[in-house]
Amino acid sequence: MTAALRAAFLEQAGHCEGLDSPFMGRLLRLLAARWPDDTKLAEKLANWSGDIGPMAASLPLRVCGGLHALRLRGLDTGLEATYPPATVSDDTLWQAVDTALHTHDAFMCDWVTHAPQTNEVRRAAALIAGASLIATRHALPLRLSELGSSGGLNLMFDQFALEIGDARYGPGTAPFTLAPRWQGPAPAPVTLPVAERRGVDLNPLDAHNPEDALRLMAYLWPDQAERLQRTRAAIALQDAPVDRADAIDWLDTRLPHVPGQLHLIYSTVAWQYFPDAAQKRGTALIETAGATATDAHPLGWLSMETDNSDLPGARLTLRLWPGDETHDLGRIDFHGRWVDWQGPTRLT
Repeated sequence: MTAALRAAFLEQAGHCEGLDSPFMGRLLRLLAARWPDDTKLAEKLANWSGDIGPMAASLPLRVCGGLHALRLRGLDTGLEATYPPATVSDDTLWQAVDTALHTHDAFMCDWVTHAPQTNEVRRAAALIAGASLIATRHALPLRLSELGSSGGLNLMFDQFALEIGDARYGPGTAPFTLAPRWQGPAPAPVTLPVAERRGVDLNPLDAHNPEDALRLMAYLWPDQAERLQRTRAAIALQDAPVDRADAIDWLDTRLPHVPGQLHLIYSTVAWQYFPDAAQKRGTALIETAGATATDAHPLGWLSMETDNSDLPGARLTLRLWPGDETHDLGRIDFHGRWVDWQGPTRLT
């Protein structure tokens, strides 16, 4: 194993442990300590060019996702017997993992060629609160444009329920209820009518295609059963189109205003991966469209992205036109477990 790959496994282990997945931390540390060098997968990863760490190619997550896919498919009884909810020793777990890496070497080599794809639907807590805040000023149907949609699960955020203290957001028929640890006040619950919803991704997943759904599920962590259940429910609900395209080229076609609708552009941990040139172009396009926004066709840009600070979680920001107002809404855990709301509760 290369020193860079070992460091990447250990770095990812720390991230997973910090996000309440002791099993993933344990698995990644075993991979770092006992990695077999006699497979085609090992050769492939050793010769991988570029940054292989968690904020780039994420090779450790690709390996763990492939192993979880084998388990979810029922293709490896050893993993089924040793993954959660089973409780086994490190040696027993490693024997199953090592056997799977050798037995399914070709599958794993193919699996890791594709970047991780996840739709963490708990991030929708920020989208529900942000859209509710906008609605305190603009009570218009929403036209949703999500950048980096993956399988498009968070295009359905208005159909999820959210509980903040005694307040409940969303329809009574919601398939699940989000209940993050919430600090600070929150906008009042409102109905969020959606006129149109559409997303974009370079490699979109069809949530109703069994292979694509497997990829969404495989990148959830085996000891977090609630995330698996919640994602299955969101997959059953998803019916929004996700286009295969460059996000900024696609956005350019979506920016003409539609009278009587509020166009809400948003991303959750996606914009940060766009190249610098694409970010600059995208910002300029949105600002140009914002300059012609009116109360009859407003424009909002809601962002949940890493800001390279030492603060926990991702930063929540909202830009709103007409007026080009920027609101710092606070921070949210990357998996939506908590929200620290620092923004207003209404817009005057």
